[in-house]
Amino acid sequence: MPKFSANLSMLFKEVDFLDRFERAAKVGFKGVEFLFPYEWDKEELQERLQKHHLEMVLFNLPAGHWSVGERGLACLPDRVSEFQEGVGLAIEYATALKCGRVNCLAGIPSVTVPDEKRWETLVSNVRFAAEETQKSGIMLVVEAINSQDIPGFCLSTTKQVLALLKAADHPNAHIQYDIYHMQIMEGNLSKTIGQNIERIGHMQLADVPGRHEPGTGEINFDHIFRFIDGLSYDGWIGCEYNPSKTTEESLSWLKNCL
Repeated sequence: MPKFSANLSMLFKEVDFLDRFERAAKVGFKGVEFLFPYEWDKEELQERLQKHHLEMVLFNLPAGHWSVGERGLACLPDRVSEFQEGVGLAIEYATALKCGRVNCLAGIPSVTVPDEKRWETLVSNVRFAAEETQKSGIMLVVEAINSQDIPGFCLSTTKQVLALLKAADHPNAHIQYDIYHMQIMEGNLSKTIGQNIERIGHMQLADVPGRHEPGTGEINFDHIFRFIDGLSYDGWIGCEYNPSKTTEESLSWLKNCL
């Protein structure tokens, strides 16, 4: 069975954020991930990880003004210096927290920016981030997000991410494959995962519809997990879903895996 990490931005929201590390460890998680670490001291996060024997699996590069709807900087031509500074900050946190991978959110481009300029900026920024993170032994991943949850997001299919990685042409740039987003956008989960497993650096999950835990929707996760096992995938799968009940109640599907 694959390794599962708890996404602390979405799970255990019954308690304050810093208390979620303990909750995750108590139910058996060995790894955690979350959207952003930057509002907390590195030392405080490190202490929580060490105290509860947890591995920091993933977080995102700084993504702009999240509260007003920004979802990444990588495709924005007028924010390149801010993007590059964010890469440096992410490396600082990842190094302190011993986090092996960071995710680059492509962003929502302005309708006034020509497609060619948007694409050139995205390629250049991903190449820069891949190079800088590689110097510190950190993997860069890039994900596609469905166009229903985030209309206008720059990357919405696996094919687009693959095209980006080909254009960036850097060995440290990989796919973050989100099962929830890709079920909505393209289906064919097993086929796509199997064809691209060598490029996948991280996975995330939630069921469709509703973005709740496995077993609440249409995805056959028993099949997906067996299939991934057969591919000898040794990375993590992040549990990035909205629990339909309390978090602990929503983990019944995972009890035999932790």
